Amino acid sequence: MILDIVRLTLFPALMAFAAASDLFTMTISNRVSLALAVGFLALALLSGMPFLDILSHVGAGLTVLVIAFGCFAMGWVGGGDAKVAAAAALWFGFGHLLNYLLYASLFGGALTLLLLQFRQWPLPWQLAGQPWLLKLHARETGIPYGIALAIGALMIYPETEWIKAVNLTHFVMR
Repeated sequence: MILDIVRLTLFPALMAFAAASDLFTMTISNRVSLALAVGFLALALLSGMPFLDILSHVGAGLTVLVIAFGCFAMGWVGGGDAKVAAAAALWFGFGHLLNYLLYASLFGGALTLLLLQFRQWPLPWQLAGQPWLLKLHARETGIPYGIALAIGALMIYPETEWIKAVNLTHFVMR
């Protein structure tokens, strides 16, 4: 039952935290990516995931890490975004990776368009005292892409073997 609770909550909570952190501070702590990676490894081992499957998931994470750091080097994404994307790919493996990247890209494009439009309007005076909102509104500020990464991840996560392995009979009220 505890393993099921961890399957249901750990990844979504960490991705939601990454999104909120990126929204309010425009940064994602390395601790979030590290917690995602350690959480994956611990859950994979406790769940009895075969070693070759673990290696495949690690391969997916490393593939995204290399590509995302290329994007970081070009100035297209932040370093925290690159690390979170790779850590999420670790959880999805190659089986769900393309769907995750597609969702993250679509939500990222929509977020970018919304923020560009938002930055065209003056902030109402009632909101102008919020430092995080001022930073988000500033035209020279980047896009908090961690939000799109998290939404994309949360769209795919219910389809994964992590959720399919949950024994819902533990949670039924008697």
